[in-house]
Parts: sequence; structure tokens; C-alpha cells
Amino acid sequence: MSSTPTFKRLPRAVREQQMLDAAVRVFSRRGFHAASMDEIAEAAGISKPMVYAYLGTKEELFVACLHREGTRMTEAIAGAAAPDLDADERLWRGLRAFFGFVGAYRDGWAVLYRQARGSQPFAGELAAMRARLVEVVAGMLDHALRARGREVSATDLEVVAYALVGASESLADWLADHPEADPEKTATRMMNVAWLGADQLLRGSTWRPPQQ
Repeated sequence: MSSTPTFKRLPRAVREQQMLDAAVRVFSRRGFHAASMDEIAEAAGISKPMVYAYLGTKEELFVACLHREGTRMTEAIAGAAAPDLDADERLWRGLRAFFGFVGAYRDGWAVLYRQARGSQPFAGELAAMRARLVEVVAGMLDHALRARGREVSATDLEVVAYALVGASESLADWLADHPEADPEKTATRMMNVAWLGADQLLRGSTWRPPQQ
């Protein structure tokens, strides 16, 4: 009998997702440089030449992982909050979707925000995805402000959005390291921190430094 492995024929899109699933698991644990295509192929249950044929080099495969996980995260947040909701519920739903992604796809989070951040040229890919996420958050805030008859400068919106995204990322890193933690409770904690300030912004209140 032949010892050559045989592989069940699957649609290309299904096979690619299997490869990306395996690659995300390996990259999250090993990092880009330490991970090998042999290890990824074995985790996917396919041959290494097939990985190259479908998704290219290891660098191209890593970028494909970044794009899939980043798109999955951004779409979850953007699709979570209907525009007709009150501002606090929109923000809450966005945060719940974000932390829900981290809880459900911890390996994907690790690839996006741990492995990619310190590796060139992938840091640029991450920065572009993060900028898109900031745009989504800024758009949510802008919509809420306009619904209350207020307008805030684009710079102020961007700054607040970066602050919310940055704080949420830090808490998401904590969540990723605590699998016993509930993503929805984590979102509630973040909401309690974020909304106290955002609500004041929506009401038009600002803090000013004391005059010297």
C-alpha cells in the first residue's frame, strides 16, 4: 500500500480557511519568525506545497491572517450598533462586540496585537487596521453628537476615538490572558470607565486646566 498521504478534496475557499485557522494558531504561539511552514501545514493536515500554492510565502500567509482577523474584528464592531440607538447603547454594543471577538478569537487577537506589533513589516499593516477601527469609533461618536445637535472638530473626535481604542486594547490584552474572565462583564467595566467621560463630551462639558 502507498504511504503517500491523501487529502480530501474541498472547495478552495474552505481549504484556505482551514489553512488560515491553522496558521493563526501557530503564529499566535510561536510568532512569525519561529513558526515554520512545516508546522503550519501539519496543523492544517495538508502538505506544505499546498500551503504555498494557496496562500504564498510565510510573509504573505501572515499578512493574510492579519487581514482576516482584522476584518472579522472591525466588521463585528461596525455591525453591532444600529444608528438609531442612543449613544450609550451604541458604544456599549460596540464594546461588547470588541471584547466578544477577543474572547472568541484569542489566537487572532494575539496575532493582531502581539505578534504583528513588534515585527516589521507587519506593524504597518496593524497601524492601518487600527486607523480603520478609530474611524469606526469616531463615526459612532460623531453620529451621537449630531443627533444631539452638537458638532465637534474632527481632531477632537479622533483624539477621543484613539483614547477609547487604546484603553480598550489594554483591557483586551488583560482579557486574553484571563480565559476565565467574561467578555461581556469586561465590556461593562470598560463602558463604566469610558462612558462617564464620553457622556460629558456629548453634553458639551469640558475640563480646563486651572489658571496659573
